[in-house]
Amino acid sequence: MLIRILSFLVDSLFFVLIGAALMRAWMNRLRINMSAQPGTFVMAVTDWLVKPLRRVLPKAIAQSRVDWASLLAALLLALVYALVWAALFGALLNLTAAMLPALLWMSLKMLLRVALQLAFMVVLVYAIISWLQPGSPMYGLLGRLAEPLLAPLRRIIPAIGGVDLSALVLLLLLQIGLMVLG
Repeated sequence: MLIRILSFLVDSLFFVLIGAALMRAWMNRLRINMSAQPGTFVMAVTDWLVKPLRRVLPKAIAQSRVDWASLLAALLLALVYALVWAALFGALLNLTAAMLPALLWMSLKMLLRVALQLAFMVVLVYAIISWLQPGSPMYGLLGRLAEPLLAPLRRIIPAIGGVDLSALVLLLLLQIGLMVLG
């Protein structure tokens, strides 16, 4: 029972940390102002890791349009997650070179799972707010975050009876992706 509680807490902690790093990279890529929520939260949670990484990365990489420091932070956090998980189950004591691919796979799987769940949450909340409060400031922010994900589907899937089904299709695809990872 204690192991299940610890694994839940570790999963939750690293989901927030990795998700914040990925959200920071996504918001910076889209040039979204970080002075409002969720930007202030994302910066508060990730500054301790992203700022030192920005100083270490070469200037050409640090000044590119992609926020490599935030992406690297997410990757490092996923690697730490895999190590903590291995330590939690005693596998860290028997760490061999043969286990390294398994740890790398686990960290990559966690990174992909967080990215898919984060996209799922953004699109779901965007769809709900578009029905309930399309004039709210949160609608504009979520629209900017979700639009790059929805635009390719909107080109393929026509609106049926004036209803845009692209969010529903994307939610289904993201859920299938999560099932494949699981």
